[in-house]
Amino acid sequence: MLFGERVRELRKAQGLTLRQLAPMVGVGFTYLSRVENGRLNYGDYPSEALIHKLAEVLKADEDELLILAEKIPERIKRRVLERPELFGKLAELDDEVLEDLLQQVGKSKASR
Repeated sequence: MLFGERVRELRKAQGLTLRQLAPMVGVGFTYLSRVENGRLNYGDYPSEALIHKLAEVLKADEDELLILAEKIPERIKRRVLERPELFGKLAELDDEVLEDLLQQVGKSKASR
């Protein structure tokens, strides 16, 4: 899923129009329309501050929105820099193995 598609999905789930959401996050509704439709020029991409406001207003996971906007959340960036060898190995795994690993991590958290 693309960032703009997710923003549109979240906005509609909250029952908001572009014109209602825009002032809540401090931008124009035409800009939000371009975000949702993926029609931004490179310099127009949403800032992390705007993504934070969108996540707050739309009751969304900020990390998810940052990643969809191809921005790495600071806490994730910090962990990658602390353990580059681990994340390098994770990046080499195929999706099936990653899904199995994610399930195992979920089970270990639940048993604590």
